[in-house]
Amino acid sequence: MFCEKLRAAHERNNSLLCVGLDPDPGLIPTTDATSFFQAIIEATSDLVCAYKPNLPFFEAMGKMGMELLVQVMAAIPEDLPVIGDGKRNDVPHAARFYAKALFDIHGFDAAIVNPYLGMEALGPFFEYQDRGVFLLCRTSNPGAAAIQDVRLQDGRLLYEVVAEAARDWGHGDNLGLVVGATRPVALEKVRAICPSTTLLLPGIGAQGGDMESAVRAAIDEDGGGFIVSSSREVIYASRGRDFAEQARSAACRLRDSINLQRDMILSSGCGEV
Repeated sequence: MFCEKLRAAHERNNSLLCVGLDPDPGLIPTTDATSFFQAIIEATSDLVCAYKPNLPFFEAMGKMGMELLVQVMAAIPEDLPVIGDGKRNDVPHAARFYAKALFDIHGFDAAIVNPYLGMEALGPFFEYQDRGVFLLCRTSNPGAAAIQDVRLQDGRLLYEVVAEAARDWGHGDNLGLVVGATRPVALEKVRAICPSTTLLLPGIGAQGGDMESAVRAAIDEDGGGFIVSSSREVIYASRGRDFAEQARSAACRLRDSINLQRDMILSSGCGEV
């Protein structure tokens, strides 16, 4: 089960950090992308609870990108969960093939999915009962407000409706929500709606999200319930030959910062059961 694999990785590595793997040819400081990501993974695999390959980066490279994804997946230790970030979905008969591609072909332990088509279209993903499904809820980009913050006649915001639907659909620990760390108020609201749901938090680092505010808003009553995703700040920490060492240093700083904020919240009495 995805949730069990994630929990085990968190406990083993004392980490709530998920590192995104985004192959940007303009930023990779070597001509060999495969060896670059193998070195990044080797340098950080004891510091993370998951990896998150971002599919558009691989797909834009064509056949070479698909071959790179295979090599990246092979380099990730089997005991670390891998979240496929494609933000996919479609009507049910097409969604079934999206689910097959993400879970059977690529072998991801979890996938980020667009909930806009409703529960019917999410069904094919939930049929994989051992995999995780993260629904986009309130994303970290500034322009998201134009859609996700639309206020309905009953006063609820659209992203709150998504969170409520996710709560009511069930599916236990294998259902999570993506909520940007750049929006702590939204994080607080989503956590209140979904007290035990795992939240995936992008937006720390390059997008300007504040670690303390994000952790305080996202933490559940058991002192967890979230993972922080960071991509560029880690994998492109250096453009020089020391890229792997600098990636490790960046990942270590982030992991320790998350743990520090978490421990401070717990010691203050907030988040205690």
